[in-house]
Amino acid sequence: MTTITEVRCHRLEAALHTPFVTALRSTRTLETLVVELGTEDGLRGFGEAPQVWRVTGESLAGAEACLSGPLKDVVLDRAPADLHDLLVATSSAVAGNFGAKAAVDVALHDLAARLAGVSLPRFLGSTRHEVSTDVTIAAGDVDELASSAAERVKAGFGVLKLKVGTDAATDCSRVQAVRESVGADVVIRLDANQGWSARQAVAVIRSLEDAGVGVEFVEQPVPAADIEGLAAVTAAVDTPVLADESCFGLRDLSRIIESRAADLVNVKLAKCGGLRVARAMLELAAAHGVGTLVGSMMEGPIGVGAAASLVAAYGTTAISDLDAAWWLASSPVVGGLMYDGATITLPETPGLGIEALA
Repeated sequence: MTTITEVRCHRLEAALHTPFVTALRSTRTLETLVVELGTEDGLRGFGEAPQVWRVTGESLAGAEACLSGPLKDVVLDRAPADLHDLLVATSSAVAGNFGAKAAVDVALHDLAARLAGVSLPRFLGSTRHEVSTDVTIAAGDVDELASSAAERVKAGFGVLKLKVGTDAATDCSRVQAVRESVGADVVIRLDANQGWSARQAVAVIRSLEDAGVGVEFVEQPVPAADIEGLAAVTAAVDTPVLADESCFGLRDLSRIIESRAADLVNVKLAKCGGLRVARAMLELAAAHGVGTLVGSMMEGPIGVGAAASLVAAYGTTAISDLDAAWWLASSPVVGGLMYDGATITLPETPGLGIEALA
């Protein structure tokens, strides 16, 4: 029986073609950690743990220590065909460290799919290999936002995720400028990245509603821990509200459902610990009538490829947020997903279709 004989970590840094700016941070580079699981007969599976200081609090150094220590101990000399047992063991091996757990979870799924000789979407239960994504419009002044939005529409994107939350007093005018720039047919969604208080959120959203701007939903308007504030905003406005940083895993999702704190949730592998938990979250949300999309941190083709495979197999109620790897000036891997405007095409070769690190 094939067993895992090698666990390797690779730090990757890659330039973005455009600065990525939110209410929480600004970056010009992708910084991520790739875990590579190898078997005795040469098969390899890849997973990714992005560095997300301001959301998960995880660093590359911390993820590497976790992957090279307790998580390595869980998978080494084990058979990747025992996928369920390995995923459960990975989840319980350490507290927190969701990005590192997600990296191992995805690498195990990648390896198992390669052993089965099928793509990851097929391994998860679907023949679908194309999914749609929105694209983020980084935070900026009115003219920058309007110009960037028009460029993204020309590039083939029909759903724009506009970063707000940096200045509640002027957020409404920035959104209105983007709407005027792109016209009525383009979908605009907002992401405040915890940048408003509950009172500010209600004021801005109501102003946009009164102006008839047309916003699909508003993501994470208040600080992550303020579930009461999130629920208050959701109850006070007509525009749907989506929880992101407030919803890491199943426990958070259950609380949001019980308190009716949000209309939708953003499921991210690096927040919840991987595909195993993410699938359960999508199913739980669907069972309670809560909308879903799958998102990504600032990740490369490995992390985004896994998230897109999840969407291909399970679907979501809203177009997902999987543009992270689109921001790369060049790919840090050989193989993997491809972008054509808003369409992500996943390879039909085994696993994630990653041939090597570039």
